[in-house]
Amino acid sequence: MDSLFSNVSACFNKQSAEALVALRADEKTTAAIEEMAGRSREGLLNAEEQRQYQEIARAVSFVSVLQAKARVYLRELRQSA
Repeated sequence: MDSLFSNVSACFNKQSAEALVALRADEKTTAAIEEMAGRSREGLLNAEEQRQYQEIARAVSFVSVLQAKARVYLRELRQSA
């Protein structure tokens, strides 16, 4: 999996890395995810909602790793300047 992230991070430039680091879900999306998370903790999601929640969790994890790679890229860029 790390090679996949390395291949993607090789595509970074300063502008794309900064945009990725700044990426946040909008308020409506954040509220929907938080509601779904609460319902999941309480065991109230049906099978389809649970599938959707797991898909969202995977996407959030993927973006989080990319953001971490972008932060490293930007730090290294600043150190080399």
